[in-house]
Amino acid sequence: MATALAKLTRPKLCSAIPRARLFQRLDQAREHAAIWVCGPPGAGKTRLVASYVSKREIPSMKIGVLYQDDDYGKGFVEALKEALAGQPGPAIVAEASYAVTDPSIDPQIIALRGAGADTLFDFSTPKFGSFAIRKAYDMGWRPLHFVTGPSTSMAATLAPARLEKAMGLMSAGHLKDPSAAEWQDDAATKEWLAWMKHYSPDGDVADWLNVYGYTSAQALVYVLQRCGDNLTRENVMREAANIRELALPMLLPGIPISTSPADFYPIRQIVLRRFDGKAWGRVGAPAAHALHATPASGER
Repeated sequence: MATALAKLTRPKLCSAIPRARLFQRLDQAREHAAIWVCGPPGAGKTRLVASYVSKREIPSMKIGVLYQDDDYGKGFVEALKEALAGQPGPAIVAEASYAVTDPSIDPQIIALRGAGADTLFDFSTPKFGSFAIRKAYDMGWRPLHFVTGPSTSMAATLAPARLEKAMGLMSAGHLKDPSAAEWQDDAATKEWLAWMKHYSPDGDVADWLNVYGYTSAQALVYVLQRCGDNLTRENVMREAANIRELALPMLLPGIPISTSPADFYPIRQIVLRRFDGKAWGRVGAPAAHALHATPASGER
């Protein structure tokens, strides 16, 4: 979480000299959706951007948080606040919770927009994630909208909200999306599609949970093969806690599985993703996240 946010937060400003000519170039580029500042290491890119943002008084993101009022939702909120701690610029301007028995979350979405939030961290489950996407779109609110992994489901969240209303949605993940154009010629994706056709012909190939189940099963097979004939609990746990850089076919490139006796969490990297109305596409390269899970920890 912390590393992903670092790509979206204001860089820290140290001592910097005025760069009037470069500031003018940046002024001219601000009409575009994105500005790419490039240069060799040590060229001062971060200092340039930080001083420009400060000089031009460019506002930072104002974050609204929607979450389920239980340990699941509160865990995400806690992780977000930990990641934001000490970050210059972005601030949580409003929080809104819902109960799983609520028939609607319209009041929460209206309140978050009314608080001036331009970024929405949506820590809801798929059903309520669909509600949030649809309501925000229907009321003309277009925040930078982040959702959790479960709410990236095509069948459970995006389709019920209508795909066109989910365009631009952001999330983070570690698995290939078989629906994305970039994987249509990928050998591993073709093998997965053939497996689905044979073993689960009625399964939805657009649902990432099918990819998740397939990949989890492969990881289990790997551990059992390492155990050999010694299938005691002690040995299974030993092998499961000593996986080193295991690359499985449907994991995104650069994201292997690794575990240790001190850290059972198998995925140490994630990739920011954007929904284009049809599939999830990668935004940038894999980045390490800040979570160090223990055996009792859940997803955050």
